Amino acid sequence: MQEVYEFLKKCGTYYLATVDGDQPRVRPFGTVDIFEDKLYIQTGKVKDVSKQIQANPKVEICGFVEGKWIRVAGELVRDDRIEPKKHMLDAYPSLQGMYSAEDDNTEVLYFKNATATISSFTDAPKVITF
Repeated sequence: MQEVYEFLKKCGTYYLATVDGDQPRVRPFGTVDIFEDKLYIQTGKVKDVSKQIQANPKVEICGFVEGKWIRVAGELVRDDRIEPKKHMLDAYPSLQGMYSAEDDNTEVLYFKNATATISSFTDAPKVITF
């Protein structure tokens, strides 16, 4: 999982895919954190992406850097505790103007039953489960 985290951090921007009914939806994301040995992302509960994840927690993210790409498939689980929200916002101080660990909008979600695949055009894929 640490390798997945480091890869996503190096990407800076990765893309999160959800479904809205039968329509795929993809958008750029940039938050990633490890808290209590779980890989977390962050969004706002008022956003459509949050509603889509709550309706169907199966997601996939994809990022590309230095000729390699990562795909992480799994389920996202909302964690409403203040501690993981604070940990995430401490890691991304630029978000503190829009989000607070104590507000009702900040949402952190961790991956469950996740499989990450790191690929390139020249190397065999590497699979990491967590």
